[in-house]
Amino acid sequence: MAPTTGLKHLSNALATPDQLSNSSSSLDGVPSDLETSIRCAGAQLTQTAGVLLRLSQDVIAQAIVTFTRFWLGADGGSLRIYSVKDVSAAALYLTAKLSFQPTSPRSVLNVYHLLLSRDASPLWFVNPRGTPAQPPAPETYILSEGGYQSARLVLLRIESVILRTLGFDTHVALPHTIALTYLQTLGAARPAVSRRVIQHLNASLLSPQLLYVTHQPNALAVAAIYLASREEGVKLVDGEWWEVFDVDREELGFLVVAMKSTEGFMRSERERWRDQGIPMVVEEVESEIRK
Repeated sequence: MAPTTGLKHLSNALATPDQLSNSSSSLDGVPSDLETSIRCAGAQLTQTAGVLLRLSQDVIAQAIVTFTRFWLGADGGSLRIYSVKDVSAAALYLTAKLSFQPTSPRSVLNVYHLLLSRDASPLWFVNPRGTPAQPPAPETYILSEGGYQSARLVLLRIESVILRTLGFDTHVALPHTIALTYLQTLGAARPAVSRRVIQHLNASLLSPQLLYVTHQPNALAVAAIYLASREEGVKLVDGEWWEVFDVDREELGFLVVAMKSTEGFMRSERERWRDQGIPMVVEEVESEIRK
């Protein structure tokens, strides 16, 4: 990650252009569109698991950013070596452990076993057939004791791999609180606008442009406010107010377009993978590449 200036707790180390264009997965022959689909599905898996574990959105968002960083650059993880489901689980477990909401390995693995069940999962990219009419057999989604012991070893191993890959830098600054502070400064802290801002920031965690590792939190906050205020018909102060928050017009324009495109990207992903699940393990990735 490239170093940044400013207060550490308000900024992040951003990915370099070389890290974005030369991931370990691409160097290992994983097509870029397949890598994007798998990475996005992994972020959705992390989000859903975090909700089921009753973690706060702050913890979940930090876990998704950590998960995304792991795959960046030639020194990052490769989808032909590490299963996205394992990295997702380890990123969530690690982030929760470092927060005020630690959760046990058993809880994490039980949730992931359910979400990855081809018969019981509510996730469209795991179970394209949708929720079954009849309840699935318990053994299809309940983790056995032997299965738990094996999965726990994998979880702890991948946790250490993530830490080594990131150089033990687990700091993630989020734009959510910054955005709400900016709204108050602009005199636009209406419930509808605030809600829409948070929705845009959460949706951006799934962006194919990897907005959380390419732009600082203050820029993401400004773009979300710009979009939300327009959608809700709220007029902000006159002039180029975004420059007050250290964001130029070019960066704002890119982020607004990227945030607006996330919904269309997700629709296209569902259409592309409507008849099969997105690969979640190395063996499935290899099979998809051979196709």
